[in-house]
Amino acid sequence: MKLMPLGDRVIIKMMEAEEKTKGGLILTGSAKEKPEVAEVIEVGPGGLVDGKEVKMTVKKGQKVITSKYSGTEVKVDGEEYTIVRQGDILAVVE
Repeated sequence: MKLMPLGDRVIIKMMEAEEKTKGGLILTGSAKEKPEVAEVIEVGPGGLVDGKEVKMTVKKGQKVITSKYSGTEVKVDGEEYTIVRQGDILAVVE
């Protein structure tokens, strides 16, 4: 199954949280922070959204930072993805 976002939506896959601290301590599952960096999997076409013209500025394959608890989580073929609006993306990581 393939997901194709509509309008100004972007499908992202969250990156794995760090399992070790800088000092070398191994973190348990509950001590890990929710990751905020994600990889862009698919990008919607943009266009007219809510009466305004939206130009998509993110591209497939980019790493981005999103709002901590934004988007809708979905599971497809055993993989977890998050669908967010382009406006929920805070920055592109280079």
